[in-house]
Amino acid sequence: MEKILLVQGANMSFLGRREPEIYGRTTAAELDTVLRAHAKANKYQLDIFYTNIEGEAINRLYRAVDEDVQGLVMNPAGFNHAGYALRDCVRALPFPYVEVHMTNIEKREIRSVLAPVAVGSVFGFGVQSYVFGLEAMLGLLRN
Repeated sequence: MEKILLVQGANMSFLGRREPEIYGRTTAAELDTVLRAHAKANKYQLDIFYTNIEGEAINRLYRAVDEDVQGLVMNPAGFNHAGYALRDCVRALPFPYVEVHMTNIEKREIRSVLAPVAVGSVFGFGVQSYVFGLEAMLGLLRN
């Protein structure tokens, strides 16, 4: 069974309440329920980790190596702008990384410093971006 880690970056724990006109009204708990159901239906293990602190994200990713995680899906969120230490960590990981964003970050003229180390990125589809990102990761791991 594949083991995927989903990391939710800065401000994502406030999903549904933070700028709902941009990010929608789906809460973090509701999103987690959708994604856990996806994992169950598609027979893979999903661990979801939220943090507002870049160093905590780095520690979690290095721990994932020892836990035999096979893939990383991450919304770096607020770490997009200056997460160079996180980018260096991701670059050193032995498993693939897929970046996801709920909004079209290109349309918002946001550049992710982590995108260059991702296998690919999914953005602009709201909550569905996560499902597409997990599907992409499953495709990488199963093919």
